[in-house]
Amino acid sequence: MTELTSRRLEIDALRALWAIRHHGGITRAAEALGLSQSAVSHKIKRLETSLDCDLLSRKPGASMFTTAGEDLLDYAGRILGLHDEALLNLSKTSLAGRVALGLTEDTTCTDLARILGRFRRLHPNVSVRTKVRMSLILRGMLERGELDAAIVQVFAHEVRPTDVVLFREQLHWVKHPDLALPPDGPIPFLSFDDECFYRRWALDIGQDGGAVLETVFECASAAGIIAAVTSGLGVALLNGRHLQPDMEILTHGLPMPPDLAYVVRRGRKVRNPALDTLVAEIESEISRYGGLALAS
Repeated sequence: MTELTSRRLEIDALRALWAIRHHGGITRAAEALGLSQSAVSHKIKRLETSLDCDLLSRKPGASMFTTAGEDLLDYAGRILGLHDEALLNLSKTSLAGRVALGLTEDTTCTDLARILGRFRRLHPNVSVRTKVRMSLILRGMLERGELDAAIVQVFAHEVRPTDVVLFREQLHWVKHPDLALPPDGPIPFLSFDDECFYRRWALDIGQDGGAVLETVFECASAAGIIAAVTSGLGVALLNGRHLQPDMEILTHGLPMPPDLAYVVRRGRKVRNPALDTLVAEIESEISRYGGLALAS
């Protein structure tokens, strides 16, 4: 019993470990959590000392986490979820109402689903109805008053003062390494459909540098575009969370894409206390974990 009580799983250290997994390394995790790299490293080292085992692999070419680290991550997700839910449950107030929320495909594939599920358990008298559409469609629905709020992607320079910025991300031109692009003539372009603002930028501003894009594949789904890229069918615009190991990022020959921001954008309706609480809890959760993690 003495040995067990001398060990501790500190919540902040577990959160740092979780962020390292989500963001692919200590440097990115530190940036997302608003900490220095040395602070994150210190938290992990202190956790390793307490558990008397290595959690991160420090060998060149090895996977990021040791076996013990992978095992602890499984527990960390559950511990952090219960910890944060307990805090919310103890501080919750009686809340009722309806919220019409828009989401993009990207955000439905993140742990936002977990956040919404917990919100529903904590506030059973709030009805949250979600609609999954592309960002441009959601923006139109907000303007028409069909949604109370939506979590959408926008170009970073389009963020409004009233938007709640959840996190920022880069947009990249990508292709398969084996795909040889023609030195002259059109570049085969793998495109989302007409309602995608990536596509509109690519076919408008994206060709100002002299590149000519020829759309050879259209798909509304990110999964379809990813499959087309990895099959070597052409060049696509993808955000950082959709990059795969067998993709090559293009840095020459095409204009640099603008950065992205994921924001909560509200509609023009009157104040909605249920929506205020939901947005506050989403924002708080993102700040704790430093971004939304893709579901595995």
